[in-house]
Amino acid sequence: MGFDYPQEVRLKISVNGINLAYEEAGSGPAVILIHGFPLCRKMWRPQMDALAEAGFRVIAPDLRGFGESEAGPGGASVATYADDIAELMDHLGVGRAVIVGMSMGGYVLLSLLSRYPQRAVAAGFIVTRCDGDDEAGVAKRNNLIAEVESGRPEAVSGAFESVLFAPQTTASRPELVAEVKSWMDGVSAEGLVQGLEAMRDRPDSTPLLKDIRIPTLVIGASEDRAIPLEKSSALTAALHQVHFVVIDGGGHMVNLEQSEEFNGELLDFMRQMR
Repeated sequence: MGFDYPQEVRLKISVNGINLAYEEAGSGPAVILIHGFPLCRKMWRPQMDALAEAGFRVIAPDLRGFGESEAGPGGASVATYADDIAELMDHLGVGRAVIVGMSMGGYVLLSLLSRYPQRAVAAGFIVTRCDGDDEAGVAKRNNLIAEVESGRPEAVSGAFESVLFAPQTTASRPELVAEVKSWMDGVSAEGLVQGLEAMRDRPDSTPLLKDIRIPTLVIGASEDRAIPLEKSSALTAALHQVHFVVIDGGGHMVNLEQSEEFNGELLDFMRQMR
């Protein structure tokens, strides 16, 4: 069974020259959820419901070029995405928030912590890493960019579909796999290229970690085939106030695959922040 979503985007604002779509629910201390690549805010539906019910104001944007947000002219970087999040916070009157990023969203979060450290009261790193791409990683990004630019954007969803889920999820929940694939297939060519370039060119954020003094949550998944679990461990080792959780049996989409356990860990962390 899939998850229920609103039929139309709830809210859209002008941010840094583009129309940025986002969804908001609940009231209380603010939580911002940043999706991964090549996904959209819909991936956070189980967490939005749980956080709103627990007394938090939860905000989930579509990064530029994804979901229902415009790509805008020119390229993008993780810093561009971070600037968009900061301006969205200004628009919504959110001075500080707990900010959570999944995969590419974690790269955006690291950029945001570098550029706007005062905006985060705590941070959540979900199935992500702190280092940059190696030569093999850069080559994979460039190959996918070439595929998209040659008129084959479906190559991206094809490449990511094979690594997003734990094997048991692929076998037992084909409807979830199909739903997530539909989100990936809905991303514009411009958004795909911008995202691939942003990930390819992101800096190694390892030196930044020693300066992150806010409470942090790191969640890894034992069956993650997109970002190896040891990357979550390396991220954890360099942080100060950190709580590290490994969800057994989860893949890269652990927040959807193991949503009950994931929500329990996230809510425990959020309640400590209160």
